[in-house]
Amino acid sequence: MKYYAVIDTNVLVSALLRWESPPGTVAAESLTGRITPLLNTEILAEYRDVLNRPKFHFPKGAIDVLLNGIIKRGIFIDAEPIEEELPDPKDIVFYQVVMNARKTESAYLVTGNIRHFPVKSFVVTPREMIEIVNSNET
Repeated sequence: MKYYAVIDTNVLVSALLRWESPPGTVAAESLTGRITPLLNTEILAEYRDVLNRPKFHFPKGAIDVLLNGIIKRGIFIDAEPIEEELPDPKDIVFYQVVMNARKTESAYLVTGNIRHFPVKSFVVTPREMIEIVNSNET
């Protein structure tokens, strides 16, 4: 089964900090597995900006492999305006993209900051996303 997911930047940060973790598994599945990343140019720009911050000390090669893989496997979706307000206005693009995707597909928003988004069954933590993917294996 194929899963579509908007991946919040904090998940990618956590994945690069510790690949052997639920965020790392989400990232790995996004590169080679059952999760198809959903993004747009604004999300991609945030990924690049945050992952390249000096405080993280991520190797440029690791960032490039991750982002190039996401671009290669990902689907670009427009962020359409929504009515809901979010606690952090910088997060709205992630929610806009998932809401637009959900018009035609079952899609998830995977985040480590679950409180930054409305309580919805499709807004999940990395651990919950992996449970969803694993529970539907055939």
